[in-house]
Amino acid sequence: MAALRIRQDYSPSDLRQRAARERDAGASLRLLAITNALEGMTRAEAARLAGMERQALHDAIQRFNTET
Repeated sequence: MAALRIRQDYSPSDLRQRAARERDAGASLRLLAITNALEGMTRAEAARLAGMERQALHDAIQRFNTET
């Protein structure tokens, strides 16, 4: 199965800034995990560093991709 693509309209630095401004710690960690995956880290490693399972990262990417 192909990896879920991450939208490209935000740079990793934009996402890191957004994560730093986020008041919800969980949301901040999800953004950082997405950023790490966007920068080329494996999904498993990006999820592990954020303290989540790969499936949770997959779900976060799906939500992020549908945001406007």
